[in-house]
Amino acid sequence: MRSSPKLLFVYNIPEYFLMRGLSTAKAAKEEGFEVHVASSPGPAVERIISAGLEFHSIGMTRSGLSPTAEIACLVNLIRLYRRLKPDLVHHSTIKPVVYGGIAARLTGVPAAVHAIHGLGYVFTAQGAQVALLRSAVKFALRKAFGHRHERITFLNREDSEAFVESGILSNREGVVVCPVGVDVSVFRTSPEPPPPPVVILPARLLWDKGVGEFVAAARMLRARGIAARFALVGDVDPGNPMTVPIRQIRAWVEDGSVECWGWLGDMPAVYARSHIVCLPSYREGLGMVLVEGAACGRPLIASDVAGCREVVTHGENGLLVPPRDPAALAEAIATLLKDPSLRARLGARGRDIVAQKFSEEQVVRETLALYRQLLGANWPTATCVPRP
Repeated sequence: MRSSPKLLFVYNIPEYFLMRGLSTAKAAKEEGFEVHVASSPGPAVERIISAGLEFHSIGMTRSGLSPTAEIACLVNLIRLYRRLKPDLVHHSTIKPVVYGGIAARLTGVPAAVHAIHGLGYVFTAQGAQVALLRSAVKFALRKAFGHRHERITFLNREDSEAFVESGILSNREGVVVCPVGVDVSVFRTSPEPPPPPVVILPARLLWDKGVGEFVAAARMLRARGIAARFALVGDVDPGNPMTVPIRQIRAWVEDGSVECWGWLGDMPAVYARSHIVCLPSYREGLGMVLVEGAACGRPLIASDVAGCREVVTHGENGLLVPPRDPAALAEAIATLLKDPSLRARLGARGRDIVAQKFSEEQVVRETLALYRQLLGANWPTATCVPRP
């Protein structure tokens, strides 16, 4: 084993790597790794290179299903693994896990981490076509898993159990629940802005994020004469079958149901403009916007589903409501709107919970420990910086 083991991250789009992998990659580089990133091309690649990381374009798409393009992507990965000879590969999200896992097994990569960030549309949607696609993905995942030195990470325990129960994983060996974290020095608390209160839903504008329920709840509260602003913070996702049509969003804005702020890069500033952070999702890997909102000291309202209840404890840092229930959502929002002291108490406790469980520093430390387990004696101890 060389003195500087090669670590390769594989993501479908570079923006996801910047959100979820960059901090770990930087820490690994400090620990003595030679760090590489493989993904599709895009504007975010510049930031990856400027961070001192080697970038490799593999032509992967998030949702493309062209057989020719998908086979070409797998072949590109196999060629990259043979040429680069990484000691450890870290695949993130379903498609990189499938293609990267298969490539790693075919090329004899010594160790692998497969990160499942959520079950997504293929596993949660209904219908004959989706069921057929789901069967194909399950088959491919079974082929991707089975490396002698691998760990499969999930953001919540329920997703890992679903993989075992569906037969994708034969047992729970090698399964690790590892959340994502936020930089608590960037996502900081701030006083509530002046009234009227602002309730935000920060997410991609997808039906399964609970966008329809959020709009319906806003209408109910307005009908009751409750003065508040309701804002969607995010953009449509044309690559996702659950995206809300732009014409529908425009209609909601025009009739005064909600505001739409679109995609905004400075999320700490967004949370500072809000009073309540809401995510009435049908299911999450881990509700990252809930973690961010709590880090900023904002009370949370979320669906009582996997990926949300890992962050929100009812009555402690927020309120949980049944999924797909706009009336219950409206009632929870009304409860927080009328009680500033409750908002303050829930928000303060949320900040404490994030610092204890979801800080970026802690998550990076746990991920490096995972690498250490997989590499064993080949961990680059000569340059390793001891961590508490």
